[in-house]
Amino acid sequence: MPGLYFEEFSVGQTFSHPIRRTVTEADNVLITTMTHNPAALHLDAETMKDSEFGQVIVNSCLTLSLMVGISVNDTTHGTTVANLGWDEVRFPRPVFHGDTLRIETEVLETRESRSRPDNGIVTFEHRAFNQNNELVAECKRTALMMKKPA
Repeated sequence: MPGLYFEEFSVGQTFSHPIRRTVTEADNVLITTMTHNPAALHLDAETMKDSEFGQVIVNSCLTLSLMVGISVNDTTHGTTVANLGWDEVRFPRPVFHGDTLRIETEVLETRESRSRPDNGIVTFEHRAFNQNNELVAECKRTALMMKKPA
């Protein structure tokens, strides 16, 4: 199991995740249509030609999902009890078809669970950067984590 247990996280610990992902038009169309999002900015290349961006913008739900998903193998795979929430989700720059994302994660906080003695709570900050090293997304995620087996 590649995920870390609660005791293996420390505040300030940073992960540079080795998996990178190039976002495709198919990825964007699939998540946009699966979530019933009819916004032209995700689906209509002709309309978007005349926009300030000049092209379709990738659905931010895909960006968020990739950012968190890429982090899982190195941090929480198999050791998470539950995802408790996402906070301060931001998209400072758009993502376009063909952009390649890399992800970093930093541990912001760890604390014992008050109600579950076999678990602890870890708050992560995930950051996504494009191929130009520009920050395109960030969020804080709080997870209920397993402690090491006795």
